[in-house]
Amino acid sequence: MCDKNKRRKKLKLSLFEMTLFAMFASMMFISKIVMEFLPNFHLLGMFTILLTIVYRKKALVPIYIYVLLNGVYAGFNMWWVPYTYIWTVLWAVTMLLPQNMGKTAKIIVYPLLCGLHGLCFGALYAPAQAVMFSLSFEQTIAWIIAGLPFDIAHAVGNFVAGLLIYPLSNLLEKLNIKASKI
Repeated sequence: MCDKNKRRKKLKLSLFEMTLFAMFASMMFISKIVMEFLPNFHLLGMFTILLTIVYRKKALVPIYIYVLLNGVYAGFNMWWVPYTYIWTVLWAVTMLLPQNMGKTAKIIVYPLLCGLHGLCFGALYAPAQAVMFSLSFEQTIAWIIAGLPFDIAHAVGNFVAGLLIYPLSNLLEKLNIKASKI
């Protein structure tokens, strides 16, 4: 019983976190819309990794608020289905990173992970695409290959955005410390 109460307490959101998560979900959504003129360049991977590094399991809250906002804005259509898991994959891989990495490792690993997610975006999207459109394995592979130029552009954009993760995570940690003293 005691263990269950600890888990409940750990997953509870403070007013500060609720406000911050709403702000981050909104920033994720708005940044995607504002940057739509750039093909496959956005800040979503950067925000996903940043929030996961700082908030761990709680990062799923702003990630899924963003996914929901995206569906409300653009319609809950077939394109939206992969969004329900694509960001969770990035969250899960980030959760697997060691938390005690040195500064140099963080500066290198975070942008690389962000870029890798961009490169894998088409492959991550493909299973839903294959099921929804009854694609064979060969057709799915062809779909992934056809999208590689877009995935490469996505990887470059994500890598560049990923360079912001380390400094922003330090800033967010300091903000959390100040907020906890209030």
